[in-house]
Amino acid sequence: MRELNLFQVAGEPYDIGYRLGELARPVFAEYMEQSGAWQAVRRWRGDPFVQKLRQASEAHFPALLAELEGMAAGLDCSADDIFLWNCRGELIHNAPDGCTTLAGAAGGTRFIAHNEDGDPYLRERCCLVQVQPAGKPGFVSFYYPGSLPGHTFAANRAGLVQAINNLRIRMPAAGVPRMILARAVLDATSLDEALQTLRSAPAASGFHHTLGCAGDARLVSVEATVQRCSVQIVANLAGHANHLIHPGCDAEAQIVTDSSRDRQARVEHLLPALASPLKAAALLDVLHDRAPSGLPIYRDDPLDPDDENTLATALFAIGNTGVAMQVFRQGRLAFDTFIARTAPSQAGTLTG
Repeated sequence: MRELNLFQVAGEPYDIGYRLGELARPVFAEYMEQSGAWQAVRRWRGDPFVQKLRQASEAHFPALLAELEGMAAGLDCSADDIFLWNCRGELIHNAPDGCTTLAGAAGGTRFIAHNEDGDPYLRERCCLVQVQPAGKPGFVSFYYPGSLPGHTFAANRAGLVQAINNLRIRMPAAGVPRMILARAVLDATSLDEALQTLRSAPAASGFHHTLGCAGDARLVSVEATVQRCSVQIVANLAGHANHLIHPGCDAEAQIVTDSSRDRQARVEHLLPALASPLKAAALLDVLHDRAPSGLPIYRDDPLDPDDENTLATALFAIGNTGVAMQVFRQGRLAFDTFIARTAPSQAGTLTG
């Protein structure tokens, strides 16, 4: 197993994107060549709907559109194609980005634990990036080559933690692409600001966001979709796979895969049995579970029906002064740090 590297990225939006593109360039062309998702997405080249997605992005988050344009230059790729790829959730309803997320609290610590499930080709080909935009808190995120950071798992220097689950929304709309919206959340300086970002921008499709923040006692589960932004406080323990489950979600058409259904059921079976007080190791055990029947939470089958495997498992322990972040690959600890919560004007550094 290769070491999970952390790369430093800083500057203005275009510069950040350019460096992200440079990091992805060694694997990106081969990754796209083998990707069935890209074969489906590229059929949307020149479609008027894509132009509407771009217009919404420009209206609400122009700096993030600049990041994508820089990324395209760093990759030596068409800017239109990189924008398309970052709109895959709006253009193909069964995009191969899965995931399972757990959230719970013990004493003064809040935990968010997350399996990042994606294209098996990306096993050993992803990294972590430490991004410091000018005038923003900055963050550490898992990075898929050629995709904006933020749609996986991340923590920023304001103490905000975000873990994302794919939702397969059947009827997208002309709005902000979900990957741009997820990246925008990482610029928030508080949990309330993150929620305001999700509530105020028109979503073009949908993601599930699990959010917590250092110094804030709340953990929240957010289903942010075309039709609504549903926010639930996690009272005790909660888990989420890849379909809408909040009350009232039946009004929105979605795809529920067999894997997502089985993982959600397995999570809901396992969580009530966890001992109190909650231990971080117990959450990791759930995410590494291989069910005795049905499709498992931990995914390493090359014949997975959603074409997804678990690429990494993240564990965040959120306290009052910052966030402890650990990342595991294939059950082994691959990254361990503490991100101190800093004032909005400060650009802190990692410790540990």
